Amino acid sequence: MAGLCKTFWSRPLQSTFSLACKLPEASLTLRLRCLHSSTTLLRNSDDDEPKGWFSRLRKTAQPDQSHSMALSNKDTVYELQFHGVKPECMEDYLNQFSTFQQLMRDKGTGAELVGSFTVEIGDQDEAVHMWQYPGGYPVLNNANMIYRTDSDFVEFRKQRNAMLRSRRNQILLAFSFWPAIQPRDPSHIYELRSYTLKPGTMYEWGNCWAKGIKSRQTNNEPVMGFFTQIGNVYSVEHFWAYKDLQTRKETREAAWGRPGWDECVSYTVPLIRHMKSRILIPTPFSPLQ
Repeated sequence: MAGLCKTFWSRPLQSTFSLACKLPEASLTLRLRCLHSSTTLLRNSDDDEPKGWFSRLRKTAQPDQSHSMALSNKDTVYELQFHGVKPECMEDYLNQFSTFQQLMRDKGTGAELVGSFTVEIGDQDEAVHMWQYPGGYPVLNNANMIYRTDSDFVEFRKQRNAMLRSRRNQILLAFSFWPAIQPRDPSHIYELRSYTLKPGTMYEWGNCWAKGIKSRQTNNEPVMGFFTQIGNVYSVEHFWAYKDLQTRKETREAAWGRPGWDECVSYTVPLIRHMKSRILIPTPFSPLQ
């Protein structure tokens, strides 16, 4: 408490601090912890964090700066698709989707398949596809127009829809502090960890993970990290690659031995409303293997 008062006691905060001291003990503890979390991260941000990320974050006081401007460069937008497939149709579905992703290239849509997977552990009989649109929303708009009007795609949808139980998608931007997405050689399993955050906490999430990602690179496991722009907002998607489940276990345990990982977990867990994990297997035609 003495250290906290020394750090933050200033004339503009005296009245706020005095009011906080009148709060119940549990509420006071939570508020002081959040205050310590935010200032500790900002104080350390000049040490060795990615300069581009923190330079943009510090400019957020400007009223015309949106979340996406501070968190991502927005040069490329991504689409994450979830298809619930009828169990008896999975093989036919994958064969058809392999043809479809080739057709997307041949038709000049500008869409590029980043990764294609089926769920091994989690929601069974589900396919997950990640697309990227270099050039941003104009390329996405063009791809959607071709997809809606081209006769080959109309026929594809008729056949595909008969094999599905459900489908949904969301438009994402990539966190600027995650490593660049690179194709991977066989063979890996992938984990998709999905988080729904409390509204208004995306900056703090990014601030923590810009540091925490350094503790999670034991076996080059970070693949891609995104936040939702259109769809289920305040959602975060992290993809990780591992050789197998045992390697996943060992890699995750090793992170706890590195300075800073415990703080990243401690500060970000209170920001989460819901989280979900899936283990994914790449399809034969996926660029990520």
